[in-house]
Amino acid sequence: MKLQDKINATAPVVVGLDPRLEKIPKRLGTGPEAVLAFNKAIIDAVADLVPAVKLQLAFYELLGVSGMDVFWKTAKYAKEREMYVIADGKRNDIGSTAKAYAEAYLGRDEVDALTVTPYLGSDGIKPFTDRGEVFLLVKTSNPSSGELQDLDVGEKKLYAHVAELVNKHNCNAVVGATYPEQAAELRELMPDAIFLVPGYGAQGGGAKDVLPCFKNGQGAIVNSSRGIIHASTGDDFAEKAREAAEKMIADIKSVL
Repeated sequence: MKLQDKINATAPVVVGLDPRLEKIPKRLGTGPEAVLAFNKAIIDAVADLVPAVKLQLAFYELLGVSGMDVFWKTAKYAKEREMYVIADGKRNDIGSTAKAYAEAYLGRDEVDALTVTPYLGSDGIKPFTDRGEVFLLVKTSNPSSGELQDLDVGEKKLYAHVAELVNKHNCNAVVGATYPEQAAELRELMPDAIFLVPGYGAQGGGAKDVLPCFKNGQGAIVNSSRGIIHASTGDDFAEKAREAAEKMIADIKSVL
């Protein structure tokens, strides 16, 4: 089932599995095995509510070789629960290196899509889109994103040029909730792309801010990570994560 079909069957929300060891209940342990147990419990809590999870690779790389083992085991478990899995690695390179990155993440059944940075141009994008689904970084949610992404290049902003690459390579886009005016512009420029929308919740974006990312109530999936998975640091973490997800879903749907 394609991502939009999964969204239609559930909600336009993706849960970011970016676990911080210091916030995982001690009863689960203290090492990578605790992260895997935590992730599985979160997945079980939200699998019937949301279509997808997004795993930020940095939090797994931080734990070394065993952390990457947790990454793949988590992704596999999410797939077993029939969820769409996004690897958030923001990879980019050219030639054989790009092909190797693409094969590493999009050449396996555990991952459906990968985030990719665009700034090496088409030969840093095509090896990924040849292999699988890509979310290309277009307008990110961080405060300094405008230092490069908002630069005037000719008669257009740099992010508008990147939007053209999204259309050229038939991929999807990362567009932050913290810049709703630019999101509205980019929705017009990329009418067929699915937007992966960071910036909701902890970064300051609200439901009204994400609305411009949608087209007739479709075409976007909004991420929340710590606001859901660390809604509680106690033994009730999975229950509270489910409640936080339900609250977010209701909030997003209220504006669509």
